[in-house]
Amino acid sequence: MKPSDARALRRRVRSGLALVLVATLTACGGAISPDAEEAAGETLRNCDVDVPADAPPERVFAAYQPAIEMAHALGIGDRLVGTAFLDAVVLDDYVEAQAEQKYYPNLPSREELLDARPDFVLSGFTDVFTDESLGTRASLRELGVESWIFSPLCPSEDGRSDESIDPADVTMDNVYADLRDLGTLFDVSERADEVIAEMRATVDGVTETLEGRVDEDERPTVMIGRPGDQGFHVAGGPDFSTELIDLAGGVNAFADLDGRRNHQVSVEDVIERDPDHILIDVCCDAEMTAADSAPDIERIMGNPALANLTAVTEDQVWEFTFADRSAGVRSAPAVATIAEIIHPDLFG
Repeated sequence: MKPSDARALRRRVRSGLALVLVATLTACGGAISPDAEEAAGETLRNCDVDVPADAPPERVFAAYQPAIEMAHALGIGDRLVGTAFLDAVVLDDYVEAQAEQKYYPNLPSREELLDARPDFVLSGFTDVFTDESLGTRASLRELGVESWIFSPLCPSEDGRSDESIDPADVTMDNVYADLRDLGTLFDVSERADEVIAEMRATVDGVTETLEGRVDEDERPTVMIGRPGDQGFHVAGGPDFSTELIDLAGGVNAFADLDGRRNHQVSVEDVIERDPDHILIDVCCDAEMTAADSAPDIERIMGNPALANLTAVTEDQVWEFTFADRSAGVRSAPAVATIAEIIHPDLFG
């Protein structure tokens, strides 16, 4: 089928579904929600891609922790046809719902994805939409599959991975924007507003506690990462960790490392920067919890080369998870957790 034919078919299918929905609701005495009516015939802009908002997606594939948890938070678990690649145990509120889902420990192949017959792919990270993975968003659209990338991770163009993220996109406001847009797209705006309100209340509570009590030049430095075979794997400036740490009243010790989210640094680099706190972002398994970072903590605390590191001498190497540093619905509680760690006098 030619791309133009596929697009035309998709439009006809969506129009047909919309008519069926109207007829069904009318017959049942119901009404279309204002959000769905307003969105009809419109598109939502996501990472420079226009996503049709004329009919709510019905068969959604969610890739990576942020997308899976976002789907559950919005209450669209019954539309999921597959989930893939969790970095840790899902949040407590979603454990039961996730247990019912088809789950791939790693990303499926493009063929496996298409076998699930999704009409939408929701992804927490950009590398899903590359030629080496599930295909570009444009190539999926040709097959009638729309998509969404969390906007703090917008690549410079379709098909690029996270080496091209604009640091200016890495904000909590963009998480809220995603929630609003996805609420409109899936016709669950009321639930999206509730999630946003809960997240804002948590972050605002931290901000209010910090206000006037922590000087900018006295903010503790925080490294989020984990030891590897040669040095450390750390979160750089474009990673969402930078936003989380900032909102929690700290400074990312590696915020100046740009170009991509994740960086390999040497032991000497860590010693030179001498972070006040180290959070171990243990990863990546669906059963993993922060407690699984204990071996890495022991490895750091027992390394003679790091013996004089402030985080070591002050016993400030902490359990954390990679999932907690990712942009999504768990970002607000992650801000609160980091604030409690680095400002125990204010949040104890």
